[in-house]
Order: sequence, then C-alpha cells, then structure tokens
Amino acid sequence: MASTAGTSAAGSRAPEREPLLGGSVVDNVDDSASDASKNYASVDVRAAPLLDQDDEGGIVEDVPDHKRQLGLGSAASLIFNRVIGTGIFATPSVILRSSGSVGLSLIMWLLGATVALCGTAVYIELGTGLPRNGGEKNYLEFIYKRPKLLVTCIYAMYAVLTGWQAASCSVFGEYALHALNPSEPPSPNTARFAGVLCITAALLLHGTMLKAGLHLQNALGLFKLLVLVGIAFSGLASLLKVKGFRLENPPRNFEWDTMWEGTLTGGVNAFVTGLFNVIWCFIGYSNANYALAEVRDPVRTIKRAAPLAMLSVTLVYLLVNVAYLAVVDKEEIIGSGRIVAALHFGKLWGVGAERVVSVIVALSTLGNILAVLFTHGRVVQELGREGVLPFSSLFASNKPFNAPFAGLFEQWLVTSGLVLLVPPGDAYLFMLNLSSYPLALINMFVSGGLLFIHLPDTFLPKRLRALRASYDWHPPFRAWTPIVLFFFLSNIFLVAVPLVPPARGYRVYEYLPYWLHVLVAWLISFGGVAYWYVWCVWLPRRGGYVLVRDWVRDDDGTPRRVVRKVKVT
Repeated sequence: MASTAGTSAAGSRAPEREPLLGGSVVDNVDDSASDASKNYASVDVRAAPLLDQDDEGGIVEDVPDHKRQLGLGSAASLIFNRVIGTGIFATPSVILRSSGSVGLSLIMWLLGATVALCGTAVYIELGTGLPRNGGEKNYLEFIYKRPKLLVTCIYAMYAVLTGWQAASCSVFGEYALHALNPSEPPSPNTARFAGVLCITAALLLHGTMLKAGLHLQNALGLFKLLVLVGIAFSGLASLLKVKGFRLENPPRNFEWDTMWEGTLTGGVNAFVTGLFNVIWCFIGYSNANYALAEVRDPVRTIKRAAPLAMLSVTLVYLLVNVAYLAVVDKEEIIGSGRIVAALHFGKLWGVGAERVVSVIVALSTLGNILAVLFTHGRVVQELGREGVLPFSSLFASNKPFNAPFAGLFEQWLVTSGLVLLVPPGDAYLFMLNLSSYPLALINMFVSGGLLFIHLPDTFLPKRLRALRASYDWHPPFRAWTPIVLFFFLSNIFLVAVPLVPPARGYRVYEYLPYWLHVLVAWLISFGGVAYWYVWCVWLPRRGGYVLVRDWVRDDDGTPRRVVRKVKVT
C-alpha cells in the first residue's frame, strides 16, 4: 500500500504496481490487464494523474469540480448534525445515573468535551494531510502499511456491521410517539417501528434526491442549534427567576450539600459507561472527514468548519446541562428514562410545551440520522469502489439516482435489524455502547499511530527512526503532540475499563451481560482478520494469482484505487 501522505508531501503519486502480498512474484505475473483503459465496478477507468495543489499548500485529489458540492456551511452542518443528534436530549439521565451525583456528571461533561476537542485537532491534522473520502480508513491504511489490506478489511467489517444510527432511530421513535401522547410512555415495539420508518425515509431521501437531502440536512443543523440555545437561555432565566420562567419549588441540584450526594455509587464501570455516553454525545468531529473529496477547497474548509462546529457545540452543551438541572430535580431526571428535554419544558410551561419539545427533539434526531447515513453510506461505497467488499460493482455504483444507494441501503439494513432485534429494555444503551466502543478502538489505533509519527528522534531507537521518517508527514495543520497523547490515552482508558465488572448491585444492562458490547466489537475485529486471510492469502494461493492495487480514474473524472487479480505465470 503506497504511503499516501508521503507522496502527497512530495507532490506526486507513483502508481502502486507491487503485489499486495507475496512481493517476490511481481516479475512473474501476467500483466496483460494493465492497459490504460479497463472496466472495474461497471465503469470505464483509465490510469491518470490524481493530485492537485490547493490554496493552502496541501495536496488534494484531482476531483472534478462538479463532484465538490459541499462548502463551509455544509461541512459544518455535517459535523453539527452528527454531534447534535439525540445525545444532549436523550442521555443526561443515563449520565447522571452513572455518575451518581450532579457535580460528577458536570465533570464528566467537561471531560467528554476535552476529549472531543483533542479528537477534533487530531482529525483536522489527518484530514488536511489526506483530504479524501473515507475518513479513518485512509488514516489506518497510511499508518499501518503491513500486512497490506489487513486494517482495510478490519475497518470494512466495522463500517458494514455496526449500526451507527441504531440508537438514534430508537430515540426518534420514542420522542415522536411521546409527542403524539405525552401522558403515556410509548410501547417499545411501536417506538421501534417508528424508528425504522424514520431511517427508511432518510434512505429514500439521500438515495434518490441528493440535493433535497442536503438542503434538509443543513436546515435541521441550524434549527437544532437554535433550539439548544433556547433551552440554555430558558434554564438560565429560571435560575435568575425571570418572570415566565420562575418555578414555585425549584430543585436544589446546585446546593453544595446535595450536589455531590451519591458520587460513584455504581463504581468505576458505571462511571466509564457514563463517560462513553458523554463522549458519544460529542461524536461527529470527524464526520466531514468521510466526505472530503466532495468538499470545495477541503484543506481550508476543514480547518475552519471543525473548530467552529465543535467549540459552539461544547459551549451550548454545557449551558443546556445547567438548564436541565436548574429546572428538573435530580431524582426526576434519573427516573425519566430519556425524556429529559421534554420534562424541562413541561416543568416550565406544562404538558403542551412538553409535546412541542418532543417534536423538536424528533426533528433533531432526524437531522442526525440524515448526516450519519449520508457519510457512512459513502464509506461503504468507497470500500466497494476499491474492490474490498463482495459485490463491489453494486456498492460502487451511483446508479440510477447519482447517489450511493447500495451503500445507503446496507446501512439501513443493519441499523433496522439492530433496532428490531435488541431486547427493548436494553436496546438504547446497548446500541449506544456498540457504536461507541468500536470508535474508541479505532481512535486508539489512529491516535497511537499519529503519536508515533509525532515523536522526536530522541524518544525512538535507531531502527524505528527510519520507519517514522518513511511517512514523510507534512500536513498543512499539525496538532500539538501533548493533545495527540491525551487523546490516545483517553481512548486506551475507554477500551480497557469496560472490561472491569460493575460494582455489586449495579447492572449496566437489564437483561444482557455488561461485557456484551465489548465482545461484539472484538468479534467484528476478528471477523475482519478472517476475511483478510481468506481474501488476501488463502484464495490467491489456491487460485495462483496475486492482488495488485492501481490508481485509476472513473469515466466521470473521479479518481480511486482498485484491487485486481493478476495471474502468476
């Protein structure tokens, strides 16, 4: 696998012509298929130069202008809609229950914001150095070059088998039904059905009407930010006893003698479970990285869009948490399930307002589902375009609606299956942890590799200095090394501590074992290793061929890599 960023620094890219495995046979392969024009994934492809220089000194792929439809607002909206989804509305009760006290829950929100801002810096560096579609897939391939295609296959398993929108669909169903009837809790099965209907609508919108989907996505991003600002100001007004916001019996959540009651009653495992939920509320800082090939002036845009989005979200999140605690008593929040935002407005203005806020939260969740489906459908398409997935021609295609419908459909299928199959009592938290834990694993390896590239020679033995120098890494933006280190250590913590049994009397799930989401995540990793061995080792040995990776250009002008079989003579 070629050192993408290294060649970027040099301003040129040599085509990858060595076999991906078994390099000693490169001179004994039948290369009759190496003409300038080939047919991969049902499109005509031609070898072509693939790089351009942008205005900020970065090297970007030579993608046709008509393919770059996302500007600063759309890139920021991708981040806003991914970050501001269900988390801030749906998880404060889970976080408060996990921490045990108001004071510790606020500290957890600050810790989550710190991790997210460090992650933002890390992904800005990687995005400016490798401004292509695919996100973490590109960064893992660049850092972990051998065995070739191993990290690609592992990442492909996560991209395909993790239902990234499942938790959001669950919350959408609950809030939508709560808006219809605030006096009764919704039936779990009915809420599931409503969630599946939501992601089905998102599939049809992004799969058949691309521009309409983007316009709706952008509008919902702005809408939900304005809503959160409104919640924050209503809470502050209640604290200041402004007319119309004053409560007869305000909660005592901020009194020092009650603020720390119950701290860590669930033990370390409960604390980490809550921290997972906080970090999940901030997840999305890398969302624009998945679609950088479709962003105009991607280096300049990502350097502005990501900090703007994440700093705004951090400030609003902290103010919203204060607003919740200023209006709703701690015990009510813990016992509310996930309808905390609705309780907040219900306390201030009655059941009618509670119904309105449920509609608002459902629309916010829809924006999150649209943003996640948009980006992850393109990750699946990118894996298909490179020939990594079975039925690659199907996943690679943009036909018939000029959108990656097959990749979007795959995400719909897995997400709908999770929403319908996970037991109702544990559905939300399990799906939440199942998306958070794999991200912690991926972030650990990404930030660990970037930290190795950052280390000065004095920290490395001689044999590793040459390896580090081989990356030739000179991105237009460079994160401060202590920030990369903190992000790396925080993800090690998040990967390791869920294996610690919870305190006596505390249950992470009602019916499932506390370690199940960890086991499923690692099984997906091992599944990727098994897939790599069969596809890249066992089948080539039996078939008498090697796999070779080439850079090509589609008939619409878009560059990509393909993996093809070359017979050994």
